[in-house]
Amino acid sequence: MAQLQQGGPDEKEKTTALKDLLSRIDLDELMKKDEPPLEFPDTLEGFEYIFNEKGQLRHIKTGEPFVFNYREDLHRWNQKRYEALGEVDATESEPKSFIFMSEDALINPDKLLVLIHGNGVVRAGQWARRLIINEDLDSGTQIPYIKRAIGEGYGVIVLNPNENYIEVEKTKAQIQLSSDCSDEPAEKRERKDKIQKETKKRRDFYEKYRNPQKEKETMQIYIRDNGSPEEHAIYVWDHFISQSAAENVFFVAHSYGGLAFVELMIQREAEVKNKVTAVALTDSVHNVWHQEVGKTIREWMRENCCNWVSSSEPLDTSVESMLPDCPRVSAGTERHELTSWKSFPSVFKFFSEAVKAKNSLMKPTPMRRSNRIKYEEF
Repeated sequence: MAQLQQGGPDEKEKTTALKDLLSRIDLDELMKKDEPPLEFPDTLEGFEYIFNEKGQLRHIKTGEPFVFNYREDLHRWNQKRYEALGEVDATESEPKSFIFMSEDALINPDKLLVLIHGNGVVRAGQWARRLIINEDLDSGTQIPYIKRAIGEGYGVIVLNPNENYIEVEKTKAQIQLSSDCSDEPAEKRERKDKIQKETKKRRDFYEKYRNPQKEKETMQIYIRDNGSPEEHAIYVWDHFISQSAAENVFFVAHSYGGLAFVELMIQREAEVKNKVTAVALTDSVHNVWHQEVGKTIREWMRENCCNWVSSSEPLDTSVESMLPDCPRVSAGTERHELTSWKSFPSVFKFFSEAVKAKNSLMKPTPMRRSNRIKYEEF
């Protein structure tokens, strides 16, 4: 019985021979025999994938999430493909933004001027498109600020806070995927889709003749770390302004640009206080209550900022405010979009006084009148 359970001499010899045979077989080489070459793309587009507007990796044609088992029964090849995708530098194909800088912006040891425009359709280097079209470049662009700054020995950085995403045309699969993601019952969605298709067919028939270059259905892909003016300001501060050699950094921020600066101050308070000498706001829309600005920041703003606001009063006249932050003075115009241009000479005078005050351990006094507003802390 014991011999039957353990197997006879012939059985042992067969087992030993089988083990010896298996030991000589290179299993990796055996798996490679029918395997496709391990050659993979080096871009997301090559893999036919893209990140959608929600930051999700999706197939360009099908709109589906990543599929690991791309080839059945080839686990090793699928794993290598997966690893190759993970090595792709997504930054090569992802949308990017830009800023303008003078040649000495990061190496100028003395002064650096940072310009931030407002929200809306304006782009880097512009204050107001309406002024550019209807009046002139001096009033509508940042060119006068840039020229004077360079002439007075400043380095210059021009921010681009409104370029937050790119629009790309949706594929048919992506359009269908958007429709399929609805929470509506299937029957109701089918009826709705049918009506939409019929309506679209009629509209396209007439549109083909009326507007040959009709717009396609698009989706927005946001720029990493630059998805809003506030994010953009923080990104440029972290990667450029804070790395600059300038002993004195100055900001000119118009309208929503002022809000973006205040948010930067909230997020990088110690750094900003250490590096920024003075801030000129022009009709800024920031709000220290809504943005929950702390007391220490409000105190710093009162001493180092000035807001030139739209007003019927003469230029630099003190204007009362209900908010306990920086002093407000008249920009010499009641037009919001003109405040940066009308206050132009006073801004550079303010900066010059700020440097002198810093060097003599005094604070600048930007207003014409001496009745500076005293705020009560609440």
